Amino acid sequence: MKYTRLILLSAVVLGCGMAVADTVDIPIELPKPYFGGTPTPYMGPNLEPITTKNPEPLKAPAGTTNGAKGKPVSSSKEPNFGALSLVTDGDKSHVEKAITEIGPDLQWVQIDLGTRHDIYGLMVWHYHESERVYFDVVVQISDDAEFKEGVTTVYNADHDNSAGLGAGTDKEYIETFRGRQIALPEGVPGRYVRLYSNGNDSDQMNHYIEVEVFGVPTK
Repeated sequence: MKYTRLILLSAVVLGCGMAVADTVDIPIELPKPYFGGTPTPYMGPNLEPITTKNPEPLKAPAGTTNGAKGKPVSSSKEPNFGALSLVTDGDKSHVEKAITEIGPDLQWVQIDLGTRHDIYGLMVWHYHESERVYFDVVVQISDDAEFKEGVTTVYNADHDNSAGLGAGTDKEYIETFRGRQIALPEGVPGRYVRLYSNGNDSDQMNHYIEVEVFGVPTK
């Protein structure tokens, strides 16, 4: 019995080693920084310190790509300006022509990857012409386009449940050209990605420059 347990334990360790060896670094391409903005005066209790460190490459299986590139985007409300297609067009620059605005108050955008993917990470850029904090940032993945069942929440910075999606433990953060990386090393399956926000510390509007979803179509 003891010998059998050792064999099983060795198999688990070797299996984990093989899984790690099968992953590759997925580099993150950042937009050019813009240094003309002003620092945010917001000092919320759930705010993490601003970082000067670029996001690390994502660890993911070979063949992982940005499955959101060029994919259709829907939203809870028609944009005030900017087309929804800008969210997945590949342009991460800070200029107004690259930004989609939706609002006011709690709104969402949703990306249809076309097929089910195993998702290993996301990058999100709301805005980076100046420092801002967007409130109640929640990111969910599902196979259900209505997000009524089979929903996995992969990021939730709504610490007081003001969005009604459940209280989260992730931090609010200051928007910069570095965006927000959400690493999912175990992989989360789903076809649709929905992103919520609830205004920002400058106004009640929600903005999106680009969302990248790194994954592999599910076999």
